Amino acid sequence: MATRTGINWTDSTWNPTTGCDRVSPGCDNCYALTQAARMKAMGSPAYQLDGDPRTSGPGFALTLHPDRLDLPRRWANSRFIFVNSMSDLFHESVPDEFIAEVFAVMADTPRHTYQVLTKRSRRIARSADSFTWPTNLWMGISLESARYRFRIDHLREVPSAKRFISAEPLLAATGPLDLTGIDWLIAGGESGPGARPLQTQWLRDIRDGCLAQGTDFWFKQWGAWIESPEGTRRWTKDDGAYLDGVEWHQRPALGAATA
Repeated sequence: MATRTGINWTDSTWNPTTGCDRVSPGCDNCYALTQAARMKAMGSPAYQLDGDPRTSGPGFALTLHPDRLDLPRRWANSRFIFVNSMSDLFHESVPDEFIAEVFAVMADTPRHTYQVLTKRSRRIARSADSFTWPTNLWMGISLESARYRFRIDHLREVPSAKRFISAEPLLAATGPLDLTGIDWLIAGGESGPGARPLQTQWLRDIRDGCLAQGTDFWFKQWGAWIESPEGTRRWTKDDGAYLDGVEWHQRPALGAATA
């Protein structure tokens, strides 16, 4: 329901909703979809509803979990909390009223910092004035290639305390990025079966853009593949997550929003 996590840019996950539908190539090898099928087979009550097989899968129908709303209130110590690692809070089937309830929990627990990530950037832009945005909420969008740079423009319309981009899995060059108003960028390669390779130059271009525009840069992982002098090969733990010999783990300080 809510656990410590191996995701290295956050501390815990909290899933007031589960399930989703694929909307772009970054979803093709969705880890959450695979995990939901496994949880259904194990008999987990939260993962018994099947989604549309064209876009979702076993145990992965969008499902609201009101019983999970109070969980962050039970955590005494401050945490970075990734909201909906197994879903998308701005999925079209999540009512505005439920999103407002999630936001209210965030506002009531200012000791925590909440990180919400969506591919449904049009909805966050449309609803920017519909919600009271908690001051401890960081809003982010996914970016897998240049084709989806429009999501950044939508993100800029959101009055979030911090705004961030997750370029993971990074599937192609993004081209030059306008990072005005963007506090943080996380980049990484794809892992798991069918993982698509990550090219070093894509990362370098993003890192250099972040450094030039004052946006914090976090390189999460190479994924399944790494480029070496010998060519692209399978990644191993010994390779770590270094880009040109540096482990990039920048993250914004807590504080006021970027204009």
